[in-house]
Amino acid sequence: MKVTLRKVTTTALDFEVNFNEITFKGYLQYHSGKLILLKAHLNGFVDTDCDVCAKEIKLPIDEEIEFFISDGVYEDEQNSLEFDVVESLDSTVDLDELLHSEIELIKSDYYSCEDCKNKND
Repeated sequence: MKVTLRKVTTTALDFEVNFNEITFKGYLQYHSGKLILLKAHLNGFVDTDCDVCAKEIKLPIDEEIEFFISDGVYEDEQNSLEFDVVESLDSTVDLDELLHSEIELIKSDYYSCEDCKNKND
């Protein structure tokens, strides 16, 4: 699902994207300058591998996501933002791509299955 950033206003633009067992639901809202605020909730399950034995595990996901999207290159000389900024160079945001990026970021962490956790106790 692609959204043209120029169409995002101060009125929240709701979205919902689903992939496998994950739901990415939230809104986009104009913040200031070239910045669009994305606030969303990531909920569901993702399949990943145990980093100890490589057994496939189903990881429950329940995350709040919040960052800015810049319509173009973002420059903040004063470091005034406390959030991450994703740059869009074509004035659009691909919510499917953002969802997949968030999933991969979560999967890149270290996880172990219940069997391996119990062996270490």
